[in-house]
Amino acid sequence: MGSKWRKLKVALGLNMCVHVPRDIDDSSPSLNSAARFINSRSPSDASPSGDSSGHGPTTLTPSSSGLRLTKSGSKSPKGTCAICLTTMKAGQGHAIFTAECSHSFHFHCITSNVKHGNQVCPVCRAKWKEVPFESPVCNVSHGMPRINQMPRDNSWTTILRRLPSQAVDSNRQVTSLYNITEPAIFDDDENLDQQTSITHNENEADHSSLDSMEIRTYPEVSAVPKLASHDEFAVLIHLKAPHSGGKQSSVSDNAESSPSAQTSRASIDLVTVLDVSGSMAGTKLALLKRAMGFVIQNLGPSDRLSIIAFSSTARRIFPLHRMTETGRLQALQAVNSLISSGGTNIAEGLRKGAKVFIDRQWKNPVCSIILLSDGQDTYTISSRPNAGTTYPSLLPRSISRNNGVGLQIPVHAFGFGADHDATSMHSISEMSGGTFSFIEAEDVIQDAFAQCIGGLLSVVVQELQVKVECVHPALKLGSVKAGSYRASTMADARMATINVGDLYAEEERDFLVTVNVPIDKSCDEMSLLIVRSLYRDPLTKEMVALEETSKVKIQRPEVAGELVVSLEVDRQRNRLRAAEAMAEARVAAERGDLPTAVFILESCHKALSETVSAQAGDRLIVALSAELKEMQERMADQRVYEQSGRAYVLSGLSSHSSQRATTRGDSTDSTSLVQTYQTPSMVDMVTRSQTMIFGTPQPRRVLRPAKSFPQGQRGQ
Repeated sequence: MGSKWRKLKVALGLNMCVHVPRDIDDSSPSLNSAARFINSRSPSDASPSGDSSGHGPTTLTPSSSGLRLTKSGSKSPKGTCAICLTTMKAGQGHAIFTAECSHSFHFHCITSNVKHGNQVCPVCRAKWKEVPFESPVCNVSHGMPRINQMPRDNSWTTILRRLPSQAVDSNRQVTSLYNITEPAIFDDDENLDQQTSITHNENEADHSSLDSMEIRTYPEVSAVPKLASHDEFAVLIHLKAPHSGGKQSSVSDNAESSPSAQTSRASIDLVTVLDVSGSMAGTKLALLKRAMGFVIQNLGPSDRLSIIAFSSTARRIFPLHRMTETGRLQALQAVNSLISSGGTNIAEGLRKGAKVFIDRQWKNPVCSIILLSDGQDTYTISSRPNAGTTYPSLLPRSISRNNGVGLQIPVHAFGFGADHDATSMHSISEMSGGTFSFIEAEDVIQDAFAQCIGGLLSVVVQELQVKVECVHPALKLGSVKAGSYRASTMADARMATINVGDLYAEEERDFLVTVNVPIDKSCDEMSLLIVRSLYRDPLTKEMVALEETSKVKIQRPEVAGELVVSLEVDRQRNRLRAAEAMAEARVAAERGDLPTAVFILESCHKALSETVSAQAGDRLIVALSAELKEMQERMADQRVYEQSGRAYVLSGLSSHSSQRATTRGDSTDSTSLVQTYQTPSMVDMVTRSQTMIFGTPQPRRVLRPAKSFPQGQRGQ
């Protein structure tokens, strides 16, 4: 991890940019004959343009705005650039800029700083009268002009070079995006291409041939003696969404794809609510920009994106526009315009993000908010102990899954670093039907976003409802364990409904239902339950009804022999047991009783190891055991718990309660812990993110989603 991080810092420091200028061969004669910069210059040598030749300032084009590592602080070691934190000596091939306040920086580092409108020294905060500029095409490396470059995937470079720079006024500074007038009503969303619905009709025959959603049921045991009753008899309901209609297109495919190429999945309206407070300065903001660049490049022309930036207040810096070639270019410019300053007002950012959805005139089938913050809300919450309970009441009702107004906006929240408010962000995600992820390491932001959009870009089921009904007249439902999904039981306890919502391609859900099996001498076989489901196909907009063809049945012999407990039921019982232990341990930790919290987790770990699933080497139990151990380590003392333990536990609870993959800690790689709920589309997007970091695929283990039911262990 250390080596990877050093490479990333070096790459970011070397003029990393989201936009790539037009193709210019580094070896061309025109470059070889270009004038060289001297190794250092004094304030008197530099004109306001930063050009010693005395020419006027070079006009900055939007494509020259890049992601730079900026580092602000009160002090910096002598001979070290305060921006990229590397040594700064004459003769090393890098131009050095000395400001009016006598502080020095690498020329290419400080020019990236002033591009964003900064005219103050990053070290002493002195106001500058003269600021350096550099050419938007090249900078200096070893005394020679060099094209802004960073090793990257060829397809990524190809796409960026194809973006039509003529679509945007080249004379306009990127920072002017912050100064545009924000409308009172966000009804300026770009209209949806009507060809999309026409293409759906043309491909209706192909779409209808896809697999429908799968329902399987597993009774706890296959038989109960006639003269015996069985309280809390468990039945597992297993759901699996159909596969996506087609493989997700690569970045290079997206650049030339048409609406017809996206008929294999539902298009999305995505709003990103991004923290740009002062604490995001430097590396954090640079990596956030890069991660947003990845998201933008992987959205298709039928998808729409809006960007909200918040600090002390919130501002919509990019309207809800389709990610066509022009749309992607404009979105990248908006991202590059981000600068960090001020406090943290998460609630205002979410209000504005929800307003984009409320005011829009057009609607894509899928909608979602991605929220990222690294700090505490310093404007909305005045009392930290009550933050987790009072925060949701301050947010727009349109975000809540139970608001009753027909609009649910899942918020996928990403808590970044050690100082974010994990309790509040977890509450936001939980009440909206989203997920909460904990990003511990800075270089995981892009992978975390990739995993999230890998799911969002593969929605195949919407508004899913599962109905469970008792068949035998003497049967009544006991409990319905559905995690964070809302379950309601009829007054007579004969029927229950579970509202599941959206499912990603090949995503699975497991629900445990219990019934009380009575004594029954009259039959040799008893029908217990029947399971039905109803959902909306996001492509055809039609409701699809699916009923399990066979009822849940058990045998009622006179005498039952040795009964084998269903491995599938045991596995899900263990998952629920582990989640309950995590929740109980968190309660103990929050009241400062860490020894009790650790004891709860250790006891659960021991109990899991003695189960049928563990003895069979079940992968889910192995993952749960590893997670429980990790949580124990993060509850070693109060300081560790405050810095990472709380967020780690909450991201785990979010994952298990929603049965959906979240980022936990500093990794989204191929560990069994992270893969518990990953889908193939998530795996594909994370792999794409990881192989784009330095241009060539890194040696990694193959990512495969963990299956709830290993081959050969499925029920029939």
